[in-house]
Amino acid sequence: MTDIIREATPLDVSGMLGLMHELAEYEKLTHLFEATEEALAEALFGQHPAAEAIVAERAGKIVGYALYFQNFSTFLGRRGLYLEDLYVQPALRGSGLGTALLRRVAALAVARKCGRFEWSVLDWNQSAIDFYTKMGATVMPDWRIVRVTDDALTKLAAAA
Repeated sequence: MTDIIREATPLDVSGMLGLMHELAEYEKLTHLFEATEEALAEALFGQHPAAEAIVAERAGKIVGYALYFQNFSTFLGRRGLYLEDLYVQPALRGSGLGTALLRRVAALAVARKCGRFEWSVLDWNQSAIDFYTKMGATVMPDWRIVRVTDDALTKLAAAA
């Protein structure tokens, strides 16, 4: 069976959204899931795309994806790539698709002369942590994600 790793197209939005919901289920975060096909299509393929994606396809079906976007390091003075999601359906984990997706995004980071390629991982997801460290990544022990959402975001913005 031939696997294909390729850039996402607008025709992939529905399949990707389904995988995103699977990821939310896996991470026990479906209560936070609000994404729609329209919002994803706009984010990836609209007039001002906010992100990019590649998909893993097996037998004509999307079975994994990587969604990423550009950021910038002031310390390095260079752009970077941030991997928002890397997901492969559970039945296909260990097949090499996750490795292929991660390597493809890493190759984009190198081609774009990025100083960093980084992402977050949940502290309980030991299989993902093991996978990432096996691929050469370093899990940063002293950094924490800071987030402001919903009412707190509105309140913070109102002080401007």
